[in-house]
Amino acid sequence: MIIDFHTHVKLSKKVDFDLNYFNEVILNAKEAGLTAIALTEHFNTKHFHTIYETLDQHFPYVHDYYLVNDFKVFTGMEVDVKEVGHILCIGHKDKLLRLRHLLDRHTEEGQFMPFSMLLDAVEAEDLLVIGAHPLRTSTPLQQHPPELLQRLDAFDLNGKDMHEHGIENMQQSVIAFGDSHGVPVVCGSDAHHPIHLGAVKNTFAVECHTANDIKLAITSGAYERYVSPVLHTKVNAAKVVKKKLKEDLKQQGRIVLS
Repeated sequence: MIIDFHTHVKLSKKVDFDLNYFNEVILNAKEAGLTAIALTEHFNTKHFHTIYETLDQHFPYVHDYYLVNDFKVFTGMEVDVKEVGHILCIGHKDKLLRLRHLLDRHTEEGQFMPFSMLLDAVEAEDLLVIGAHPLRTSTPLQQHPPELLQRLDAFDLNGKDMHEHGIENMQQSVIAFGDSHGVPVVCGSDAHHPIHLGAVKNTFAVECHTANDIKLAITSGAYERYVSPVLHTKVNAAKVVKKKLKEDLKQQGRIVLS
């Protein structure tokens, strides 16, 4: 299995989910050599539940993923925590939606769920939990107590962060951070545009069907991270195209940019 653990299927939080855009994401992911992604849309994105309602109407759901033309789309979401930081939660759709229900009162800044409480909820549902872009200046995880960080299944070596701060520098820093807490590191592109996909990958020695399968493979080290030699080109191209598309949507009155 070749998977990207941090992907978005909407251009931004403020736009509606579009099935055609989703299909373009999957097509580009396959062309980039991926066989799976974790769909980790923001938990407080516009009309979060519409994403899953729409996918239910068009694709079969087996194990912990939608099967989209032989391509696995593992279900997940990216959650903000009160003390600052983003956490990727991945697992069976029913478990994920139960967690999302618990977050109904925590979708606005100032009301986000505390990190420890989120970890308790994630563990109760036995989800895969990954600390997203742990060293990003705007949403760091270093300030959290080690005993909480050690409850994560992995940290995210983030494609956007490597683009911004240098591949070698960010790679070494995140791996060292993971080692200091005894937490493995996996790759996530943080793609919001299809061009971005393929910037990073994780190749697993076994085929995984559930979040628990992935947890076991990560724990046993049965995977390899891959960073594309054209990461900067992919991320920069995606940024340029994304900006233009958002400007077009703004002119059409379909989103209001902050």
